[in-house]
Parts: sequence; C-alpha cells; structure tokens
Amino acid sequence: MTDRSQSLQGPFDPGLQPERTELAWRRTALAIAIGSVISLRIFPLLLPADAAAWGLAPGVVGIGAACALWVAARRRQLQTTAALQSPPAAEPSPVALPGGGMLLALTMLAAAFGAVSLAIVAVSLLVR
Repeated sequence: MTDRSQSLQGPFDPGLQPERTELAWRRTALAIAIGSVISLRIFPLLLPADAAAWGLAPGVVGIGAACALWVAARRRQLQTTAALQSPPAAEPSPVALPGGGMLLALTMLAAAFGAVSLAIVAVSLLVR
C-alpha cells in the first residue's frame, strides 16, 4: 500500500472539516470587525456633541470581540484536530471535542451590540 492509501483508511482526514469551520469563524470575526469599524465612523456623528464619545464604545468592544473570536477559532481548530487525530482511548473521554461556547458568546455579543446600537439611534432621534 502507498502512504496515501494508508492515510485514507484512518478515521480522520486532516484539514478538511476543522479547517472549513475555522475559516467560517474567521469570516464571522471579519464581519464583526468591519461592522465595528463602520460603527466607529457613524455612531459619533449620530449622537449629540456632548455624548459622541459613547458612540465609540460599541465599535471598540466589537473590534476587541472580533480579535478574541479570531484567536478562539484558531485554538478551537487546533483542539479539534488534536482530538480527532488522537488514537481512541480505552475509556471514552467525557470532553473530547470543544463545545458550543463560542456560538453562545457570539450570540450574546450580537444581542448586546444590537441593543446598544438601538439605544444610540433612539437617543439620537429623541435629542433632535
């Protein structure tokens, strides 16, 4: 048998599914970063001059969250690949693969960002 045929017999094909998942999380982080940069530009213009600094908060938090998500996606991909490449244990491990913590954190971030954005727009409309 060749090396290629031996590698295809294993339970895991390295680089395919975990890499696609990491790339999807990176696209999500990039979208959050772009939205945050846009909010940095728009929100201070919508708010009155004395509250313009509050318009920077969602953008700064969003950029920080995008950076954290980018790093977490890479770490998750490495953990998943290591778990899938490791030989099967005699006793199954209760925590073999990463869970849905990143998805929960992203959902909470999106909800908080949306609520803050709506509040900023509401304040800008009420002041005028």
